[in-house]
Amino acid sequence: MGIDMGLMRRKLATLRGENKGNGNSVFFRPDDGDTDIRIVPAPDGDPLKEMFFHYNVGNHQGGIMCPKRNFGERCPICDFASSLWREAADNNDEESKKLAKSLFVRTRYFSPVVVRGREEEGIKVYGYGKTAYELLLGYILDPEYGDVTDIHEGTDITLTYTKPTKPGAFPQTNLKMRRNTSPLVEDVDAISPLLDRMPDFDSLFERLTPEQIDAILDEQLASDGSAESRSSQTTKYGGEKKDTVDRAFDELLAG
Repeated sequence: MGIDMGLMRRKLATLRGENKGNGNSVFFRPDDGDTDIRIVPAPDGDPLKEMFFHYNVGNHQGGIMCPKRNFGERCPICDFASSLWREAADNNDEESKKLAKSLFVRTRYFSPVVVRGREEEGIKVYGYGKTAYELLLGYILDPEYGDVTDIHEGTDITLTYTKPTKPGAFPQTNLKMRRNTSPLVEDVDAISPLLDRMPDFDSLFERLTPEQIDAILDEQLASDGSAESRSSQTTKYGGEKKDTVDRAFDELLAG
């Protein structure tokens, strides 16, 4: 198999920061106000993709994919965060609890979409949070709407995006299903070529090995003496028992 040059160009654009806010980005970022979108049927039958990330680690501002939750592998960040949480709970250390919480895995959701008025740009990837996920899942499971992704008789969605108006506030997203059905694109002959250019969800984000994450976490701990002093487990976070991460999540949710 030859090199996927399109993928290489996307990686280079991401590295240079060129994928933010322009039409060449594979990601769709809504503008303030209303935008009509159409969820595209995924080859595996799942148009609502769940992915799991760790934030606040090293210089990876876009997050690090969690090896445990995404791929069933050992995750040094999960192990370290759960160790830090348990130790902080034992010592009633609220500052370390706060740090542990910031390292716990976060869920993000992604769907392939066509943006109305921008169909010529092809299929985009729309990333969203739990509230939008629950709305979309409710619509998809509602028999009144049928298969909203159907390429001939699917349903568009009006996405209303409101930017935050105060520091520290979050943007607001509302999704409303249109009542009338429509084809994915007007030109039926263009549907198959459009679907053939579906973004590869497996290559959207860099997949780091547990060993690579070990190195990133070690480097951060070495440069942050205060963080290292918060836990005596920093040199052996990889040796935790498998269920400690799950217990830590249970404790966090219970709190």
